[in-house]
Amino acid sequence: MSTDTFKFKQFEIAQDQCGMKIGTDGVLLGAWAPLTAEAKNILDIGTGTGVIAIMQAQRCPTANVVGVEIEEKSAKQATENMNASPYKERLNVHLGSIQDFARESDQKFDLIISNPPFFSGGTFSQNQTRNDVRHTVKLPNGDLLRCAHQLLAKDGIFSVILPYIEGLRFQEMADQYGFHLSHMTEVKPKVDKSIERLLMAFTKQEVAEVKKNELVIQHDARNDYTEAYIALTKDFYLNL
Repeated sequence: MSTDTFKFKQFEIAQDQCGMKIGTDGVLLGAWAPLTAEAKNILDIGTGTGVIAIMQAQRCPTANVVGVEIEEKSAKQATENMNASPYKERLNVHLGSIQDFARESDQKFDLIISNPPFFSGGTFSQNQTRNDVRHTVKLPNGDLLRCAHQLLAKDGIFSVILPYIEGLRFQEMADQYGFHLSHMTEVKPKVDKSIERLLMAFTKQEVAEVKKNELVIQHDARNDYTEAYIALTKDFYLNL
């Protein structure tokens, strides 16, 4: 196992070969995404280290989880992390783009989950791997939505996390691709701060009323987490 390892309660994530390390966004999405006990097939688009895919395998003991990853080193490390987890029999990595995966697969998924790239402009880093996972060059939002709609089961859920402004734009675009917002959580770092992230879940079915709420991560003191944040993530974080 890599020396650059993040330890969760039930598994560990090596991350020295991945452009993006374990962060709050991924863990929030992995813990929050609406998931029924009957889910059989789950797809993680841009799996990176594999952490979100492994979290879904922990949350749903009956589900098989596929992580799609375009970057070879990340795909290799995700495979290693999955094979080292207690759920290795139900986890698999597909090396390649989600665009190619969607063209080749006729499988339907009960949950599709993605912590997608979100910068559509601005200055690029000299680290190309980091660029690939942060910018929408290799995975434009339109491609993500089109592929997710194709691969999602009729009653399935498509769930993402995005910065606030990008999330609002994504909602508008999702409507054009036949998705309906069903759940949304506005995430604030502290109660007196602005909304920083949107956790969103979409369905193919029309929704009578969107379920909306707010999540504050911590109180004024550093690492003084709110009860709501602890309740959401305690099954995963080692020290909660």
